[in-house]
Amino acid sequence: MGVRMNVTKKVIGRLEKCYSIAPLHYNGNDHFLVAAEKSNRCILFDTDGNEKETVWTEPGGVMSMVQVPGSNGIFLATHKFYSPNDGADAYIVIVTPHGDGTWERRTLVDLPFVHRFDILTKNGKQYLIACTLKSAHAYKDDWRTPGKIYVAELPEDLSSFNDHHQLQLTVLQDGLLRNHGYGRIEEADGSDAALVSCANGIFKALPPENSSAQWKLEQLSPLSASDALLLDLDGDGTKELVVLSPFHGDTFSILHADEGPSPEGGAYTKTVFEYPEKMPFLHAIYGGTLGGIPYVVIGHRKGKRNLVAVTYDEKAASYRTQIIDENCGSANVFHFVKGGKDFIVSANREIDEIALYEIDI
Repeated sequence: MGVRMNVTKKVIGRLEKCYSIAPLHYNGNDHFLVAAEKSNRCILFDTDGNEKETVWTEPGGVMSMVQVPGSNGIFLATHKFYSPNDGADAYIVIVTPHGDGTWERRTLVDLPFVHRFDILTKNGKQYLIACTLKSAHAYKDDWRTPGKIYVAELPEDLSSFNDHHQLQLTVLQDGLLRNHGYGRIEEADGSDAALVSCANGIFKALPPENSSAQWKLEQLSPLSASDALLLDLDGDGTKELVVLSPFHGDTFSILHADEGPSPEGGAYTKTVFEYPEKMPFLHAIYGGTLGGIPYVVIGHRKGKRNLVAVTYDEKAASYRTQIIDENCGSANVFHFVKGGKDFIVSANREIDEIALYEIDI
């Protein structure tokens, strides 16, 4: 039968349209943030699931949050991206705690339709990578103007940025339709890279080797994707490409790399697993280990709205799945380890629930 997980669920909060989750190391302790897609709170929790502070009450529209590496609780966050049809006023803020329960916010850069962003580290330098879902908008479901990938070297001191002095960005790639998915990946040398997923395919972006070098962008697959990650699930020493497709789609699949690139672009073209049921509005995704075993956790926001774990069973030489939770409609998940135990935080957006799952393999 192989390994099986036991799951203990704890509802730790209620937040209408809860969406974004991010870790935050603050005052010597690990925490995590949960923020709303609509106009609502951003909440700081400790890793036991206790609410500690309200970081802000509005405006919301938070798609991404990322701590500034090495800082004491300083992080970046998107504001005012309320939906693909309401993101023209989106921007990225710098959030700084003052230790008395107040959190200062200053504009880093105005960037309409900024959906995902991250801070990558390469050879001691920090770089911002920001992905816009689209670039302009005139009416509902207007996709005529594709999104872009923007990059910039991030200075160590962010204190000078505000509404009137903003970070200057450079376009790494344009013409990316429904530029939705993002994930940080670790290269063999331990440096950061980024996985970007859109209707044009799945791309890997690598920061420059130094300040005078250029970013690199390579296509891994031509598959239209909403999100993706790289993870060696079957233990063969090569990472598989795990894909949610297409945009806000219903198909979960795992691809192997072929020998050499395909004519369509990218090396990942061989599908080795596809979830047997359609999973409408796939959105949440985590890839890593649970109990020391490689797992993928995925969630979808329509249909059965399940949260599902997928792993590879070496004895059976096949992939196995297990439902973690039902009818929860997860938008995003975050994994952490505490006291040797695995936990998953899920923003169960469709039922306005923040849940903490203890996973025992």
